[in-house]
Amino acid sequence: QVKAQFESKANRTCGIFNAIVYRTQVVAGINYFIKVQLSDAVYVHLKVFQSLPHENQRLSLAGFQTGKTRDDPLTYF
Repeated sequence: QVKAQFESKANRTCGIFNAIVYRTQVVAGINYFIKVQLSDAVYVHLKVFQSLPHENQRLSLAGFQTGKTRDDPLTYF
């Protein structure tokens, strides 16, 4: 659901966009930290925010880290 937001912010298009693993953090909503595979050796870490249900907002890309590998640990940022 955030692929288009990532492509726009990172100024690139992605043929592959596979979520590999994720972690959550409960705030005033939920932060999702997601490791996404873009190619065989290129990965990014995304921070996606989901607001509380009564706010009726869509998922938003709150940040991302590039230059990651499959073995890089997924940490909060």
